[in-house]
Amino acid sequence: MTAHRGKILVIRGGAIGDFILTLPVLAALRAQFPGTRLEVLGYPHIANLALLGEAADRVQSIEARELAGFFAKGGALAPALAEYFAGFHLIISFLYDPDRIFQTNVARCTPAQFLAGPHRPDERGALHATETFLQPLQQLAIFDAPLVPKVPVTPSFSESLTTGRWLAVHPGSGSERKNWPLEHWAELLRQLVADTHLNFLLVGGEADRDRLARLERVLPPIRRRQLQNVPLPEVAAWLASCRAFIGHDSGISHLAAAVDLPLLLLWGDTVEHVWRPRARQLTLLRGAQGLSALSVPVVRHHLEILLANL
Repeated sequence: MTAHRGKILVIRGGAIGDFILTLPVLAALRAQFPGTRLEVLGYPHIANLALLGEAADRVQSIEARELAGFFAKGGALAPALAEYFAGFHLIISFLYDPDRIFQTNVARCTPAQFLAGPHRPDERGALHATETFLQPLQQLAIFDAPLVPKVPVTPSFSESLTTGRWLAVHPGSGSERKNWPLEHWAELLRQLVADTHLNFLLVGGEADRDRLARLERVLPPIRRRQLQNVPLPEVAAWLASCRAFIGHDSGISHLAAAVDLPLLLLWGDTVEHVWRPRARQLTLLRGAQGLSALSVPVVRHHLEILLANL
């Protein structure tokens, strides 16, 4: 295996959390093969996180129309992409490819070593997702890889230049069933506005537009800032400026953990030991009868404990 003398490609689709939990793979490859050019084929709006701290040297879009032929048995392969794949000595793919069609087509273009990683972890197993995604690297004799995803960023502002501490709030997720009821969020924020000097960074994507708009009305303009549909590297920098984070099971929660924020997460029915963020400080709350049964006083109590320990 001569990957350290050539180029390495990591192929990773999936959502924000999936990509962040795969960042230890990039870190391990950097450590094992210093000086080797490392590229990522993925969704640029997510994969550009790998350019922070130079975890990767380049991001190529997986959404190119010409890639379609690589997912068809015996498909016509675009010459430019065939040449692209031929430039790598090692390719590690986390694409869903149960019949190895993609792998076979890539092999038509290049003799590169191809390692097929899991698209998702087995939730019936005992391993955390990061450990599952690192398993293919054992074929490269990499056994002691870092288990905690890191996104190195420079904070967007200094708390010393503002009034009060900032709390990052992400009241949404990729699924409504993972969300704490909006009226609970509103009541919690009303109480925090009245009883604390906290400022609030509201974070969300397009799916969270209505939730953020309703919660924004609860907060005085001077004590809030909203980040919606903002590039993830910018979100990461703003998160790193905050004192702590409260949210759900979401990709943004994994991003908050990766910039080293303490987290309070209101957790639904996702398998915890597989998907929980690997944060330096994490409080994870569940409701006995689901998230809707998780009361505002309980959440506030645990938030106050989290903030008091900072």
